[in-house]
Amino acid sequence: MSVIYLLLSLSIIVAVIFFAAFIIATKNGQYDDSYTPSVRMLFEDELVKSTTADTEKISNQKSESQKL
Repeated sequence: MSVIYLLLSLSIIVAVIFFAAFIIATKNGQYDDSYTPSVRMLFEDELVKSTTADTEKISNQKSESQKL
């Protein structure tokens, strides 16, 4: 039974250490993404064009299937 208490306390300590490391990394800007927004701005029009082209293809297919 004492082994369970030992393992439980060790796992809580390890979890607290990883949580503290995550908080420190977040505050230091480790997970900040400054590159993607600038690139997303450049390629936004292409995504919209391909989406509208796909929508037109789907609507054309639906109208053809309704004719049959």
